[in-house]
Amino acid sequence: MSVKKSRWLVSLTAVALAASACGGGGSGGTKDKSFSFAITEPEHLTPGNTNDGQGLNVDEALFDRLMALDPTGKPVPQEAESLTSTDQKVWTAKIKPGLTFHNGEPVTAQSYADAWNQAAYGPNGWGNNAYFATIDGYDDLNPSDEKAKPKADKLRGLKVVDDHTLQITLSKPFSQLPLVLSFAGTAPLPKAALSDLKGFEQKPIGNGPFMLDGAWEHNRQIKLKKFPGYKGPRPAHADGLTFKIYASRDAAYTDLQAGKVDFDSQIPAAKVPQAKRVLAKRFLSVPSGTMDFLEFPLYDKAFANPDLRKAISMAIDRQSIVDSVYNGAFKPVGSLLAPIVPGYRENACGEGCTYNPQAAKQLFDKAGGFNGTLHLMFSNADSTYEQWMTDIANQLKQNLGIKDIVFDKVQVSDYLTKLSDHKATGPYRSNWIMDYPSAEDYLTPRCTPPIRSGYDGAACLDLIKKGNAAGDPQQAQQYYQQAEDTVLKDMPLTPLWNWRDQAGYSNRVSNIDVDPYTMPLLRLDKVTVK
Repeated sequence: MSVKKSRWLVSLTAVALAASACGGGGSGGTKDKSFSFAITEPEHLTPGNTNDGQGLNVDEALFDRLMALDPTGKPVPQEAESLTSTDQKVWTAKIKPGLTFHNGEPVTAQSYADAWNQAAYGPNGWGNNAYFATIDGYDDLNPSDEKAKPKADKLRGLKVVDDHTLQITLSKPFSQLPLVLSFAGTAPLPKAALSDLKGFEQKPIGNGPFMLDGAWEHNRQIKLKKFPGYKGPRPAHADGLTFKIYASRDAAYTDLQAGKVDFDSQIPAAKVPQAKRVLAKRFLSVPSGTMDFLEFPLYDKAFANPDLRKAISMAIDRQSIVDSVYNGAFKPVGSLLAPIVPGYRENACGEGCTYNPQAAKQLFDKAGGFNGTLHLMFSNADSTYEQWMTDIANQLKQNLGIKDIVFDKVQVSDYLTKLSDHKATGPYRSNWIMDYPSAEDYLTPRCTPPIRSGYDGAACLDLIKKGNAAGDPQQAQQYYQQAEDTVLKDMPLTPLWNWRDQAGYSNRVSNIDVDPYTMPLLRLDKVTVK
């Protein structure tokens, strides 16, 4: 995998949008068995190009893929009858017969090969390109020189044996492939998508339990209805589902209180105490795979000393911040992994992530201190970012004696580009949203060039490769833990806290099955409308 993958540093919230959401809660009368789900405006809906949380919520309803995750986070077949390998390098996917897209076209091995080739072809610039980096021939589609013409437009490692058999040959053994293929971005595409990708983006034809009802109404709603021809493993209970697009999380929560939307997976932290009172049993606090970090620009000589980075980490009182900013809902962590991920160790970081202002000051002085103005950088995507950066600034002033600290608040649309271009002005907020529950998913972006922090991850990457090639899950986990130890020792970033999803639902819906391993948090097919 590559550092380009999925939702790296992408917030679950969005900047304010131009239009407010429509009202109605999906209830047009007593016979209406549809429900509504609050989101902000997605970036994309084509699976291979969708890597923002909002678009993935919609794609979860529209698309099935070869694999899915069970309630324990383990990969299980969805459209696959089986996914097998004897060496972790050559895999065979057998696809269930009789499955169709919403337009009646059969789902075949070619449907998957076409979708993956489109996503993996570098010039297309699709957001989930790197999920296919382990497949043989990927480098020919993605030359290191961006100006060079690719040598091929199809992955050499994909072989359509017959309509229901896809052989996947990887460049190296990779034991985590079944988990990767549970990600919504690996869903298949019908032939109609290939002839008009722009049109498909506005009115995608999927293969999941819900199908589009109309077209994507930007900044307003995405209306779906039950797919009557669905033959997959998760038939919809409800007649329809409307994703209502809001300008802000606050606006969505206001509508949830008023019964104008049926499910909100992102109740603002400041509203949580009220939500607990108002919603009572309809308030949900669910473990999450999302993590926040403070990352250092190692290409800036001012942060080259690992002792300085460690001192800054030890000077941060994580618990006091989550108590004041997030009402204690988030969990301070000393790991690069979320607690729900296999291989998580509660304090893998040790003293480097333990609040100890006295020891932090001693280490800070030993490292030579910090001269000049310290810039703390974050995006304007969420007001809580500035709140906790303010707390960190005050703690660094008090505990380390850094006198001059300023904020660099960047437009969310420019934030990732600045980081990728190594234009961070100082330590910055970074974030990771779990794609699938594997330590590899969290560690590979930390160690695979190009790395936004400028960290030399060669030693870490070697351990990850050994974990990827291990046939035994326990052995793989040991290598991944060694890789995590390597990163935490070097501390190009320090873990801060693990999120919890604060959600709520209306009294119109029941059978609310929330799952921390699914992207929308809610298993959409199981929702029943009263």
